[in-house]
Amino acid sequence: MTTGFFWDERTFWHGGGNYASMAPVGGLVQPMGAGGLPENPETKRRLVNLLRASGLWEELHTQGAPEATHEDLLRVHPEHYLTEFKKLSDAGGGELGLRTPFGPGGYEMAALSAGLSKAALCSVLKGEVENSYALSRPPGHHCLPDFPNGFCLMANLAIAIEAAFAEKLCGRVAVIDWDVHHGNGTEAIYYERDNVLAISLHQERNYPQDTGFVADRGEGAGKGCNINIPLPPGGGHVMYLEAMDRIVMPALYQFKPDVIVIANGYDASALDMLSRMLATANTFAQMTTRVKQAANDLCNGRLMMAHEGGYSELYVPFCGHAVLSEMSGSKIEAPDPLLSRVNGQQPSERLNAFYSELLAEMQEFFS
Repeated sequence: MTTGFFWDERTFWHGGGNYASMAPVGGLVQPMGAGGLPENPETKRRLVNLLRASGLWEELHTQGAPEATHEDLLRVHPEHYLTEFKKLSDAGGGELGLRTPFGPGGYEMAALSAGLSKAALCSVLKGEVENSYALSRPPGHHCLPDFPNGFCLMANLAIAIEAAFAEKLCGRVAVIDWDVHHGNGTEAIYYERDNVLAISLHQERNYPQDTGFVADRGEGAGKGCNINIPLPPGGGHVMYLEAMDRIVMPALYQFKPDVIVIANGYDASALDMLSRMLATANTFAQMTTRVKQAANDLCNGRLMMAHEGGYSELYVPFCGHAVLSEMSGSKIEAPDPLLSRVNGQQPSERLNAFYSELLAEMQEFFS
């Protein structure tokens, strides 16, 4: 099995501006030692370092990619948005939308992040690799066509998908977003389309607080092609796997996509600062196992992942390593250093019963 790993050191140089966590610096808010937003390069850089240290790096087909072209970007983002973004970027940086600051060259770094996702998806669809992983930064699943938010400046996955459609490499795409925050950007772009199935598992009313509801099922031709699975805080390994088994897997088999794409955030982990979930590295690995099997059954194994959120510098690398080990079929593991602690925080039997009942009700809604 060949797993493509698309990355570029330059994406780690994207800067988040004058923020102290989620608060703008100024007045009585002093700068933080590390500086910038919670979305920082170290989670991704440390993932690369761990892959190299464990030896898994040598089993992946590692490569870079060019920036997404202006034509690629225009399929998703309007000209006026791209023009304003480029103008601010060339002038030394700025801020667009809601808390999406960037420094000099931010436009090019965002286009490169989208280019990594495009290359990763197209390489799978062209049969160059069996599956692929794009270490995209900045992330993309919150970005609407003309409104960036949630650290996302360009809609990486949508740009990749539209490029694949333009090249007639596929006709139907399933997107599974298991980042802990609702994939509102992807939802908005495909809400009235029936050639993309958009599924989002997320902590309910986390971010954005006013999107991601079960009743939001798409409109027009897209009715039924948008599935939101808002999960209550405190859920862990069992709840995520039940959601996959009860709702996500049946939806995939019914839709029959040509390729499965994952918006892969690790911020549902128990150590993340921006969520209240209790997932482990093994949770992400087992979700990957399920989706990989579906890809084998439905679309000749065509599976692509794009890195989204995840803010624990310690834990994101172990979650990513577990996923890539599973994708590549490698026997190389990086043992979870906190598994016993995280497992000790798992929900009680009573809470697990509550989650099971909740997911059963949601399953009835979708059936």
